[in-house]
Amino acid sequence: MNLPTQNEQNEAVGISNRPIASISTTSTIARSSDELAAARSKISVSDLDFFYGVNQALFDITLKVPEHCVTALIGPSGCGKSTFLRCLNRMNDMIEDTRLTGSVLLDDEDIYRPRTDVVELRKRVGMVFQKSNPFPKTIFENIAYGPKVAGMRKRAVLQEIVEHSLKQAALWDEVKDRLNESALQLSGGQQQRLCIARALATSPAVLLMDEPASALDPAATARIEDLIFELKDNYTIVIVTHNMQQAARVSDQTAFFFQGELVEAGPTNTLFTNPEKPQTEDYITGRFG
Repeated sequence: MNLPTQNEQNEAVGISNRPIASISTTSTIARSSDELAAARSKISVSDLDFFYGVNQALFDITLKVPEHCVTALIGPSGCGKSTFLRCLNRMNDMIEDTRLTGSVLLDDEDIYRPRTDVVELRKRVGMVFQKSNPFPKTIFENIAYGPKVAGMRKRAVLQEIVEHSLKQAALWDEVKDRLNESALQLSGGQQQRLCIARALATSPAVLLMDEPASALDPAATARIEDLIFELKDNYTIVIVTHNMQQAARVSDQTAFFFQGELVEAGPTNTLFTNPEKPQTEDYITGRFG
């Protein structure tokens, strides 16, 4: 198993062939169109272009991410979803020879302004990666890592943070008697929830998720999806997923990307049942992907 380096530890602080109308959406749980329209924008992206060297990966992206909602990013592999996601907390800064133009506002502040404290930004905008990446430490130390890096040393306070974060990630009852055991002993689904708890330990406002359930079995996937529903009352969530049904189940807003462009975005129920663009309909119904 490839263990994360110290730098990586610091950084961490299915197409359907069915018709659109048959894809189930959770309209009883998802925010309504009116609620989405009334929601304050937590993140506002305007005219964003992104380059890997001379190769442009994103073209003129403009998207608003409403507060306390789940926004799903869908599209075929290589369309720019994950690149866009990493733009929202400047994770792409770690890649050499990249360049971004346009603006990304978090609470009306441009995160790409010259004096931005990137470490502080990533506390406010946490990230959960596709592959669970627990540190080779105890369960307790995994969750306490971020607060310790931020300067918290009081054991009693760290214990409170660890318990609260594990409860938020629906993992406390499963591990409360095992906090001093290695996190690597947990199952795949438990490890992913541990990584979610670790991200929550720094009290972010936004949680970015890059295909968090793609490597999990159906039962573990359901746990992650249930957790997303619970977390959106307190956090703004942006999730990349290749699973059309998952996007329909968990999100309030969906954005469809293709070849680096944002084709269409809107309330999930509307986008899946009555898309404006023929290209969106073709993708959702499985005509390409």
